[in-house]
Amino acid sequence: APGSDRTNKNPVATAPGSDRTNKNPVATAPGSDRTHNHRISVLAVVSVLIIYGCIASAQSLPTAPRVFLLNGQFLQQNKRQLLNPGEAGTLRPALVKLESDAQKALGIPALSITAKTALPPSGDKHDYLSQAPYWWPNPDKPTGLPYIRRDGETNPEIKQIPDHAVLDQMINAVITLAAAYYFTGKEAYAAKAAEILRGWFLDPKTKMNPNLEFAQAIPGVNTGRGIGIIETRNLPYVIDAIGLLNGSRPWGAADQAGIQSWFVKFLAWLTESPNGRDESDEKNNHGTFYDVQVVAYSLFTGKTEAAKKALESAKKIRIVEQLEPDGRQPLELARTKSWNYSNMNLEGLLMLAALGESAGVDLWNYKAADGRSIRRAIDFLFPFALNPKTWTYKQIETFTPERLFASVRVAARSYRDAAFAKMMSSLPALPSDDRAQLLGH
Repeated sequence: APGSDRTNKNPVATAPGSDRTNKNPVATAPGSDRTHNHRISVLAVVSVLIIYGCIASAQSLPTAPRVFLLNGQFLQQNKRQLLNPGEAGTLRPALVKLESDAQKALGIPALSITAKTALPPSGDKHDYLSQAPYWWPNPDKPTGLPYIRRDGETNPEIKQIPDHAVLDQMINAVITLAAAYYFTGKEAYAAKAAEILRGWFLDPKTKMNPNLEFAQAIPGVNTGRGIGIIETRNLPYVIDAIGLLNGSRPWGAADQAGIQSWFVKFLAWLTESPNGRDESDEKNNHGTFYDVQVVAYSLFTGKTEAAKKALESAKKIRIVEQLEPDGRQPLELARTKSWNYSNMNLEGLLMLAALGESAGVDLWNYKAADGRSIRRAIDFLFPFALNPKTWTYKQIETFTPERLFASVRVAARSYRDAAFAKMMSSLPALPSDDRAQLLGH
């Protein structure tokens, strides 16, 4: 050990210019004991330095982040590739585009639902508020009340209440900044992401209360409903963003504890409130995305058994009850935007399957006795994506094949058989600067 008597007796460690150094010249005759000891000492020091260097190098390698929807190993692999100049080329365009988006996000103002002018029935602007998008004034009533439903047709009145739009802006900004920080290590991105997260979830002056009591209200009918929970379907990506911020200086232990506490409360509201229970009973995409949120928040807050229970239940109430043996989704096909909603529900099922990997529940390969499965849902939709004119169900908006292509690419990491490989070969090439090159989504 350094500083011991044995070290002091070691000629290599003796102070230059001392009597001992003069009495133990390096030019000792080859083959002598002193030369032998000297060489052993030098080799020992070199060995220690090599070992220490290897440990330091291993510690500097990027680790897989704690994420649930994104694939941590895929992110880790891409970060390692970017750190290697000889391999980074294929991912460089996507990183440049991601940083460009992050630079824009650095300039966005504070985001909070308390900035709205409309007041929720509670009188508290910290409560989320939105209006049902497909409900319109009744032309047969002087007051227009109660509103009536026109499926798939969005009432522009909803823009008067900005909470939903600001929520989506917050989610997009946070995941962009967190991803840019993860791949570049630039603390400015982490600092802005942390600022936005604190403003939305932690700051007493601006934070959102952990409920959706007044989401998707229908004028003349109600002040909010369970169906409004669909508006936070992408909120689980914020949890992944937090995982990407781990280790950054701007995001500390108090921030982590505070936001976990927020999600504990939100999860309790989802599972215990009348609106939450109503949404859990929905049979279409609403039920799927309710499960996505319950599972994601349960995993994030350490409630793994609750997540497993929800995932096991999803095998029957989401896959078996929503899909036909050939992969059709009858409740989504009945909508006026049948292609959009079929893809939307499929995206929710893929999210559940991804979450299942963290809980040890395999939804990717789950198959009912008659063949109902996530894979069948993809197989049913794929031929129409290649030939949109063959889609005969009602679709009042533009048909977008690329929406399914994105899902197929996500599923490709789990389905590696020849048939799926052939399906992948039919896809158009993903642009080199597409964020999915880095994130997989």
